[in-house]
Amino acid sequence: MRYFITFSYRGTDFHGSQSQPNGNTVQAEMESASATILREPVALTFAGRTDAGVHAEKMVAHFEVAKAVPANFAARLNNLLPASIAIQDLRAVQEDAHARFDAIARTYRYRITMRKDPFLYYTHTRVAEGLDFEAMNKAATKLLGKQDFSSFCRTHTDVKTTICDVREARWVQENEKEAYFVITADRFLRNMVRAVVGTLFEVGRHKMNEEAFQEVIEAHDRTRAGHSAPAEGLSLVEIIYPQKIYLS
Repeated sequence: MRYFITFSYRGTDFHGSQSQPNGNTVQAEMESASATILREPVALTFAGRTDAGVHAEKMVAHFEVAKAVPANFAARLNNLLPASIAIQDLRAVQEDAHARFDAIARTYRYRITMRKDPFLYYTHTRVAEGLDFEAMNKAATKLLGKQDFSSFCRTHTDVKTTICDVREARWVQENEKEAYFVITADRFLRNMVRAVVGTLFEVGRHKMNEEAFQEVIEAHDRTRAGHSAPAEGLSLVEIIYPQKIYLS
């Protein structure tokens, strides 16, 4: 049977989401704990990859096992996993359902703070005051629509296309000291959101104007964009799937 498992994690404690030879990962922790409970190897396919230090409030992965998992599987998994990973939901899906390829929309948030706060240290990026949010929001409208985002893509990746359909991109000021950037698209390129945010910071500091930001997009050249924003402010917050893939 195939299942979709929904979970969250604090990326601070991991060398990224997916397994790699050097360093602990979310995938390695979850596969090990799942195998202990089910007494068979479990291979997880994530909806996407997050880098070291990046968080997920909602990540989805699929896995397949020979027989139905026990009703208390999610609770037992939570008991075995470290505090920085939490299982939220488990649902049986169609045999061909795919956590990555069946997703129709993903949303990220990038959170910033303009004050020193030990309780926000791992989830917000601290920036200097004075960002021009109006200018950043005007520039962010240039991201909307279906277009080539290779200017914000990590180089030498194996993606087949750098075309993404961005449906939402805006800054929201929560109060005088905290704000976040929210972006929704059908798909994202490796390092795309952090590169976009880093470039919007240039707009907010008046080192780049709206027209120059548009030129960066049209250049299809990573060297034209700004530096990638730090990892700690970024979190995957939503993934949407068509309801037809679920069995119940």
